[in-house]
Amino acid sequence: MAITDRMLRAARLDPALYEEVEADQTLTREAMTVVVLSAVAAGLGGAARTGVLGLVVLAIAALISWYVWAYLTYWIGTRVLPEPQTHADVGQMLRAIGFASSPGLLRIVGLLPGFTGAAFAVANVWMLVAMVVAVLQALDYTSSWRALAVVALGWIIHGVALAVVFALLRA
Repeated sequence: MAITDRMLRAARLDPALYEEVEADQTLTREAMTVVVLSAVAAGLGGAARTGVLGLVVLAIAALISWYVWAYLTYWIGTRVLPEPQTHADVGQMLRAIGFASSPGLLRIVGLLPGFTGAAFAVANVWMLVAMVVAVLQALDYTSSWRALAVVALGWIIHGVALAVVFALLRA
């Protein structure tokens, strides 16, 4: 199956796709490619603000952020809020969360004047919903609410950490 087919299934929130990528260790690089493509789409969609250097920085930051987010989600999901049947490793989370970035390609629509804010808002919400589906599958949860809680906690912690990093970089 081609990466584009997997990305479309991920964007359609297909639970079976997230089970497949979680289980297939050969798809880690492909998940990384999805993260980079999503970051490039964001960079292009916000090109008026980022420029070429911003695009490169955004792609690097997306890869770092992907790893941090996956590890945080893994830790919260397996240590703080596990269900009895929860069993996962960081690689499984990297693959599932990487593919949950698929809707981020929509951010390229931000190239169209007047559509940047809407494209980013829709894509970001869609990616968070995809993340809930990815976490639900990767952590073998039976509760969507638990998956939502894991994503919400990870999002808050990740956001605070990014704010601190950006504050330190400006200092």
